[in-house]
Amino acid sequence: MSDSAPVPHETLIDAVIDEHTDELIDLRRDLHAHPELSWRELRTTALVSARVQRAGWRVTELSRTGLVADLGEQGPIVALRADLDALPVPDLTSDPWASTVEGVTHACGHDVHTTALVGAAIALGRVHQAGLLPGRVRLLFQPAEEVMPGGALSLMDLGALDDVERIFGLHCDPTLDVGSVGLREGPITGAADHLDVTLTGSGGHTSRPHLTEDLTYALAKVVTELPSILSRRLDPRSGVSVVWGLVRAGSAHNVIPATGRIGGTVRMLDAVAWSEAEKLVPLLVEEIVAPYGVHAQVDYQRGVPPVVNDVASIALLGRAVERVLGSAGHVPTQQSLGGEDFGWYLDRVPGAMGRLGTRTPGGPTYDLHQGNLRVDERAVAVGARVLAYAALED
Repeated sequence: MSDSAPVPHETLIDAVIDEHTDELIDLRRDLHAHPELSWRELRTTALVSARVQRAGWRVTELSRTGLVADLGEQGPIVALRADLDALPVPDLTSDPWASTVEGVTHACGHDVHTTALVGAAIALGRVHQAGLLPGRVRLLFQPAEEVMPGGALSLMDLGALDDVERIFGLHCDPTLDVGSVGLREGPITGAADHLDVTLTGSGGHTSRPHLTEDLTYALAKVVTELPSILSRRLDPRSGVSVVWGLVRAGSAHNVIPATGRIGGTVRMLDAVAWSEAEKLVPLLVEEIVAPYGVHAQVDYQRGVPPVVNDVASIALLGRAVERVLGSAGHVPTQQSLGGEDFGWYLDRVPGAMGRLGTRTPGGPTYDLHQGNLRVDERAVAVGARVLAYAALED
């Protein structure tokens, strides 16, 4: 708990979240059992909308999925954000609340993010009713974080950041124990882009590669050489990483295929290198395949910039964490190459994202985007308190 005496609104927030913890856990399990993919979060949106409206918020549902909710009448706006979508990953757990949707699960903890923000909404609604809300708060329940370009840009286009002075968010971290939040000033995630390369040639027999274009060999050259060359053409301090997740070519041992495709991600730590990569990658692919006579079609999809935590905002979030968890709950964390479209918000307004510990102390360490992910559900109440406190920090 906090190392300092609570103020009236904090005492009220704690009491409300304690009162509603069982409800929040039930909601998290419901969302986990009924995950929805990006831009399809209809049921999730409806559940959240109904509960937030009951807490006294003015809700605006978006044209597709997701919602924005406002509280308070005047003063600066502080925004809090959670993401709604699940991943096309099968649930490998045997929990009673395991996913009921084949091949889809909340493998990134967005069910925890959403539920924590609902908890913060309930608590802040009570703070407003008590006349203790000093300004205005806006909630962004964002769809489609897991796809590029993602739902953040859509919300921004709809004016979700209009008049917002600061924004906060939390992301589950299964490498941190529950009861801790990882914080970092400056960049905390990496830039992430999608890369798809299709090669075409005439095809032929493997006994006569000299009479055709050896497309499979050329494809392999792109797979192995592009990461190496890019690391020499961009500042090595940018930490550029090209990793392939898809490689497809051919259907027989003795046939050189006429088409082949590879797909992967391009990630880096630095926004300057990110701005250069989009133009450089297609040129490098053309140079790599040129000796083999094949044609390359490069689809480079710019994804998300790094999340760069504002100095003042991370200080405010750190104060909220310490008031909820004490100084021991505020732990340092490193920048990762993971992508997060919260970075788009921070390109527009100051803000900060923290990493919410979800590991049971002494328990196994899971990884995000894996079907066996389990979270210690005590993280829901921790996240709700931290978000609610952060909204009221000044």
